[in-house]
Amino acid sequence: MSITPERKQALVKEYALKAGDTGSPEVQVAILTERIVNLTEHFKTHVKDNHSRRGLLKLVSQRRQLLDYVKARDEPRYKSLIERLKIRR
Repeated sequence: MSITPERKQALVKEYALKAGDTGSPEVQVAILTERIVNLTEHFKTHVKDNHSRRGLLKLVSQRRQLLDYVKARDEPRYKSLIERLKIRR
């Protein structure tokens, strides 16, 4: 259900704005999206896992807050981010 350290490093490298960037909203949203996708796959086989479902809702809410922050600061940056991550909005 969690992502591997190698996958996390790949996401950081792909979405970082500059070298050593691990905290920008783009990186955080990419990592959250990866975790959300993994949990969604988990629920296809474990339908009654309501404890993890609560965690999924928290992740989705956190991602939404970060995306709202990016949208308020820089709309083109927001649009390119949701396009790259293939997030519906």
